[in-house]
Amino acid sequence: MTKKDVLELKRRFKKDACTFTRMCGCYVDGERNRVVKLTETFLNLEEEEFFKYLEIAKKALSGTLGNNLLELEFPTEEESAGGRQQFLTALRSSALQNEDLLERFYDLIIDHYEYAGNYLILIFHDAYDVITKTSDNSKLDESEEVYEYLLCAICPVSLSKPGLGYREEENRIGPRIRDWIVTPPESGFLFPAFTDRSSDLHAVLTYHKNAREPHTELMEDILGCSAKKTAAEQKLAFTSIIKNAYSGDEEASRDVFCELQQELSDLAAEETAEEDDVPKEPLCLTPDTLKELLEESAVLETAAAVIQNACREEFQDEAPPISHLIDEKAAKDGSRKRQEKELVQKVGVLEQELKDARMLAGLSEEDVPGLPKTYDVILRVKPEKAAHIKSQMIDGKKCLVIPMEENEHAAINGVNTTV
Repeated sequence: MTKKDVLELKRRFKKDACTFTRMCGCYVDGERNRVVKLTETFLNLEEEEFFKYLEIAKKALSGTLGNNLLELEFPTEEESAGGRQQFLTALRSSALQNEDLLERFYDLIIDHYEYAGNYLILIFHDAYDVITKTSDNSKLDESEEVYEYLLCAICPVSLSKPGLGYREEENRIGPRIRDWIVTPPESGFLFPAFTDRSSDLHAVLTYHKNAREPHTELMEDILGCSAKKTAAEQKLAFTSIIKNAYSGDEEASRDVFCELQQELSDLAAEETAEEDDVPKEPLCLTPDTLKELLEESAVLETAAAVIQNACREEFQDEAPPISHLIDEKAAKDGSRKRQEKELVQKVGVLEQELKDARMLAGLSEEDVPGLPKTYDVILRVKPEKAAHIKSQMIDGKKCLVIPMEENEHAAINGVNTTV
């Protein structure tokens, strides 16, 4: 699924466009006991409830693809009889009206979902009449297909904060009554995936509010798929690998990390500049790409070997996209350090050029412009010519006399002079 696919669904989660046919749910306490179940015809809900539940549905499709939203493919065995994909397909086909299937669905989540507290399981059923679009995204008045799907949201239920309030019955200020409040979803999923504006029964889109600590049991035990790492997890892992490669030398690891981040940022910028209308696979951190980055960053061979081995082990299932590993702040620090390094190199080159120029001109440090001069006249002649130079009084003034042959030339302050 793409961002465009997700937005197309979310745009329908409003009063005049929503077509949810049914919503069911089960409230579970901290001991995994069912407290209450609910079954509602969604469009018949009172307005206040309608909008509250609609907001929960929107949250279950919020965040960034590859980070909060992960698309997973079902293994072949899960698409066979008795598999999770087959079970979800049957639940979808029932339009949430088969009580036995709903009971099995609640049990599946209660048995595997790891949460220390109360939570509410909500599941929505919808049938979206997908309207055909032209190449310029203009809608045609005809249906392409009916996308029938389930949207699940698992919402923590917590006590409201204690405090004081006005107790109207007693006409006094006293402790407020603490209520159990349904909070935004922590996890959820969309089945089947909505890919290229069409149903993809082989895939499911999962939602994780906390991308640093996603519920892998939702992906593996409840949906039967192989868990994927979020972008946040991949970035944390990559950062730890760089730090560990320098065995506690924080300054060295920080410098290398910033430099690598700058290199990654440059690669991502090149990829963006090359983008066209044809979708393509994102640039990933393959072993070859990592090797080139380490060589360009002049990382020590021993540290480079540690980093390569650790990355190979950490990302053995799937090479992470370059964009998932970029730390914007570190990339900016890397860019600043690079500019400072280049400036120091330029200054060194200029100083060497100045030194070479002084040597060619026969100047010493005291002869540099702006500094006090020891001599008013400086001569630079060939060694064999120096012996013939002598002083002589001419018109009452002391002069230096340099004998010149007819084929000899002279330059004064760099300007050729005819003698």
